[in-house]
Amino acid sequence: MLAVLCLVLFLDALDVSMVGVALPSIGAELGMSTAALQWIVNGYVLGYGGLLLLGGRTADLLGRRRVFLIALAVFAVASLVGGLVDNGALLIVTRFVKGLAAAFTAPTAMSILTTTFAQGPARNRALSIFTVFGASGYSSGLILGGLLTSAGWRWTFVTPVPLALLALVAGYLLIPKDRPGEGGHDVLGAATLTSGMLLAVYTVVAAPERGWLHPLTLGSAVLAAGLLVAFVITENRVSHPLIHMDILRIGAVVRANLSLVALFGSYLSFQFMMTIYLQEVLGWSPLRMALALLPAGILVAVGSPFMGGLIDRFGTSRLILTSMLSLSVGYLWFLATAGSAPHYAITVLPTMLLLGGGFAFGFSSIMAQATDGIDNSEQGLASGLVQTSGQVGAALVLAVVTALLGGEHGAVGDFGQFRPGLNFVTAVGVAGLLLNLVALIRHRPARR
Repeated sequence: MLAVLCLVLFLDALDVSMVGVALPSIGAELGMSTAALQWIVNGYVLGYGGLLLLGGRTADLLGRRRVFLIALAVFAVASLVGGLVDNGALLIVTRFVKGLAAAFTAPTAMSILTTTFAQGPARNRALSIFTVFGASGYSSGLILGGLLTSAGWRWTFVTPVPLALLALVAGYLLIPKDRPGEGGHDVLGAATLTSGMLLAVYTVVAAPERGWLHPLTLGSAVLAAGLLVAFVITENRVSHPLIHMDILRIGAVVRANLSLVALFGSYLSFQFMMTIYLQEVLGWSPLRMALALLPAGILVAVGSPFMGGLIDRFGTSRLILTSMLSLSVGYLWFLATAGSAPHYAITVLPTMLLLGGGFAFGFSSIMAQATDGIDNSEQGLASGLVQTSGQVGAALVLAVVTALLGGEHGAVGDFGQFRPGLNFVTAVGVAGLLLNLVALIRHRPARR
């Protein structure tokens, strides 16, 4: 069963990294600007993050096995359609649908894992193995993306289909049936949350071209805020909310959610900028660009098997702090050494190794901290909440970075236009570091 769950995480990471490599080729063939290309990333991320909470709750209520298999089938169909469309808008729609499907498979897989393996060493070891497959999928996706994009970017969309079908058959045979839970769905909460986030990201992306004080910009910002406020009000009034607000009173859970925002948000945006810069500004081939980013994924794959033992020995708080420190140093090193044109051996390679270390120490530790002490009946909620934070945070950070880039990349050799985005990504990483450093200092036992 763990092998099936790992295969699905491998597939998800593979798909994300392959499409990231293919972005410049997609933009060239379909005539999409940098601002439009970010929606191929954010369409998936927002569909994913917008319904993760509903996906986790649905798994708790309707049965994890059933939800997992249905969502995986939808993922396979959306992948196939994405490889066949010939329009940028339709391509973004297929990415959004794939994100919706992943919003049900991801928290369901996590809740199956956390309810199968007891809290403590067994669960920590399972989470570390789970992370290895995510890192391996990301690394494989970079290489496959580089090779497949050279043959045609559509192959990066079609290739996950047979893997999804394999996972579907294996899941049907190997995941045991479970009983549906009790309760109801919070459809209104899901609708207000998803629409509010979509509108917020659209506002940030469209503002540089339209103007920050343009009536449409201000109006969409107010409407997005209103929808998110409506979500909070809804959660306090419905019988079966997506988020039990009591869970947000647990300091460790809140820190885990914010730490994943810093981890995912900063790295996804950094990879987006490097993909555009290395391929379109420096003229690197997709494969060469993929190999340049590969060391981070390799380091995560090599380091993750040891994380379960490290969590048992040192606890999640110290490992998350180490993760945020590695991330922050990586971004600061890039800014300090990049100059007018970053050198690979001096700037890019050390940065990727530091970011890989950040992921290796952080992902398993954050997931363990976010689900520790949560009752089995709400493991879907807890895992959905932390993954929602990571995906929504990533979407918002990427939207801000895209706005700072001005929607279009600069002329060949003009690295300066990427610096505002890199400054913001660095600030996000440092914020995650300070959050965990303050928490660790406050909770350190007093010495006599």
